Amino acid sequence: MPYLELSFSLPADEELFDILSAQLSEIGCDSFLQEENLLKAYIPNEQFASQALEELLADPYFSEVKLVGNEPLADQNWNALWESNYQVVIINNDCRIRAPFHAPDPAFRFDLLIEPRMSFGTAHHETTAQMLALIFELDFKEKKTLDMGSGTAVLAILARKLGANPVWAIDNDEWAFNNALDNIKLNDTSDINVVLGDALSIPETKFDVIIANINRNILLGDMHFYTQALNEKGMLLMSGFYESDLPLIQQKAESLGLTYVKHTSLNQWVAALFSN
Repeated sequence: MPYLELSFSLPADEELFDILSAQLSEIGCDSFLQEENLLKAYIPNEQFASQALEELLADPYFSEVKLVGNEPLADQNWNALWESNYQVVIINNDCRIRAPFHAPDPAFRFDLLIEPRMSFGTAHHETTAQMLALIFELDFKEKKTLDMGSGTAVLAILARKLGANPVWAIDNDEWAFNNALDNIKLNDTSDINVVLGDALSIPETKFDVIIANINRNILLGDMHFYTQALNEKGMLLMSGFYESDLPLIQQKAESLGLTYVKHTSLNQWVAALFSN
């Protein structure tokens, strides 16, 4: 399928990168490459609509974003190209995250099979990797668990493998929702409840553990929903923000009655643990 490569120059602002990527996905872009002060987005020729792009960039929020390239790409086997660059991820020497084209490895206690597609949560990103590591530090046996912004559902799947029950995974992106449905089947965790929605879709029950790997603004805006759904002595794991944002996250959490437990950081990305 022929593709276009759209290149955008913008300030080195991670939040702006994330929001622009999300908006571009709404008009048909299905993959992204982030470079310093540059975002490259890829869209099938047949789905590209210049008017939709112009309307998006007319938003005052994107006033500093400039379209600097619009180039056709030669048709090629995109799946083969992606597969050739995709590597397995090892967490705590105990958990292996792989794609369907990697052979299983019985040497690992958990050999999770994830079809990433375009969903966030392949375990390559620092936030997902740190959240997986934190999950191993908690006791999930028979713990009611919620994964907000679940993406591929890899965090929900590992929690279920560690004994969490029941497990809910919620994401507001339809692509991620469908991807999660496929991944829970691939890992024999089909009893995970996958929901297409946002914080308003949290079921009317209390959870022992809530996992939220999203971004700073959504965490700050929705944290009160998480605390309302958290059992006494429950645990809230959050990631998707920078180390410089931790004071804001901690301040908000403590204002809601949560207690800071610990955090980890990797390349300035943070994963933090709070208790109720």
